[in-house]
Amino acid sequence: MPTLRRWATTILAVAAATTCMSVRAEELLTIQSQGSFTVGGTVITMPGSFDPTQGSAAGQTFHGDHAYVFYQIPVKAHPLPIVMWHGAGQFSKSWETTADGREGLQALFLRRNYSVYLVDQPRRGNAGRSTIPTTITPTPNEQTLFNIFRIGEWPSYFPDVRFARDPNTLDQFFRSLTPNTGPFDVEVTATAISALFDKIGPGILVTHSQSSEPGWRTAIKNSNVRAIVAFEPGGSFPFPEGELPPVMPSSDGPFAATPIPMAEFAELTKRPIIIYYGDNIPETPVEAPGRDRWRVRLAMARLWRDAINHHGGDVTLVHLPEIGIRGNTHFPFSDTNNSEIAGLMAIFLHQKRLD
Repeated sequence: MPTLRRWATTILAVAAATTCMSVRAEELLTIQSQGSFTVGGTVITMPGSFDPTQGSAAGQTFHGDHAYVFYQIPVKAHPLPIVMWHGAGQFSKSWETTADGREGLQALFLRRNYSVYLVDQPRRGNAGRSTIPTTITPTPNEQTLFNIFRIGEWPSYFPDVRFARDPNTLDQFFRSLTPNTGPFDVEVTATAISALFDKIGPGILVTHSQSSEPGWRTAIKNSNVRAIVAFEPGGSFPFPEGELPPVMPSSDGPFAATPIPMAEFAELTKRPIIIYYGDNIPETPVEAPGRDRWRVRLAMARLWRDAINHHGGDVTLVHLPEIGIRGNTHFPFSDTNNSEIAGLMAIFLHQKRLD
């Protein structure tokens, strides 16, 4: 806790002295260039010879398991771009206009003169061409997700929640969900995003929830990942073999760390990492699985931070209520105070000389 208080004090000092920490949405946003491309992936080739008169798969190819990337580069961009990677059930929409119609993290950092690359991971959204089949069943689950995302306990909102309560906002939020078109695969997704960093060079990786686990793998694979900003990591945390913490039970099921070789773990100590968790995470076990899952993930994140720092790394974990920022959901970057969250992230980048 003393370290977090010192970090919070530093935030206030830097915010007072650094004008780039605040931006105004009414100011003109000038984009120098923008575009999109795919990156990574594999190609399946069927045996035989292609015969256009037969219509069979023989001799034909199938390109899949790539990532889709949309980018915008502002005038006078900072040297390091930001790659934003969505979580489970999401796609690049996560970072665009918020469900209640405000600017998302994409625009907030374009206004800070960062180039921004929005990712659709393999087998999701605009990168839906999967090499492995799956069955997509329209199973009603939105009330469960309302609880998991800590907007409230359906049908009630948390009293202090930073989520607009009008019906249209909730409708827009639910309509931003999208399914996997193939099985989620940590290695497939990490390989694709590593290929992105091969293409664009050094940059900053921003992950959310599910993408944290392949995000760690991406950083292990690719030294061009110069920093990681992880919003509410939800996937497993990698620990050195022989140093795994105990499995953590919860009403949502057990949560375990992943063992990796020390040589791979050491790669995670080579760049600054910051982790943000929002509010309404219980401190002790509760029967509500949607909330209890985050209790054990926050606890594991603290152990992971300590393990990385013990081995010479640089991880900061910010539990927002502990620095006086209350009411954030599982989506701090799009909550009603997302400009404040963007300011915190900008301060971290400034402190680490990444701007």
